[in-house]
This record gives sequence, C-alpha cells and structure tokens, in this order.
Amino acid sequence: MTLEGKSVAILIAPRGTEEPEFSKPKQAVEEAGGKVTVVSFEPGEARTVNKDLDEGGSYTIDKTFSDVKADDFDGLVVPGAVSYTHLRA
Repeated sequence: MTLEGKSVAILIAPRGTEEPEFSKPKQAVEEAGGKVTVVSFEPGEARTVNKDLDEGGSYTIDKTFSDVKADDFDGLVVPGAVSYTHLRA
C-alpha cells in the first residue's frame, strides 16, 4: 500500500509515550510514502520511554494541537497505552 502524497498526523505526549508505539507507525507511514507531522500539546521535543522506565528517543514536535485542524490531514495515528491516556486526559 502506498501513502504517496498523503499527510498523516501522529500524536505524541511530551513524556511517557512508548518508543515502539510511536516510532514503528511513524516509520511505516514514511516508508509507504506518507508525510508525517508530529503533533502534541506544546512545541519542542517529546521524550519516549521503553517499558515505562528506560529512556527512549527524542522527537521534534512539528505542530501543536492549536496549530492544526482535521482537514489538514488524510490520516491520524494515535499511539496506544500510556500515551493514549495522557492524550485523552
């Protein structure tokens, strides 16, 4: 499947998102040709974790929730587990 020419938002909590739950979908969208925009509550960097305790990677937040609208994107990825709980709250 190709996502060539498609724009996909991936949500990330500033802290607490599990590394593979964010990085694997991001990589899959990019490999399929989609343009990824990382969206969060605040600008700057988001830090992921591994198994809730170990430090993961750091990812640049491209836009905040107030900077985007649903019509800007063809798709949305919401990482699961702890990240989803933070984002939902």
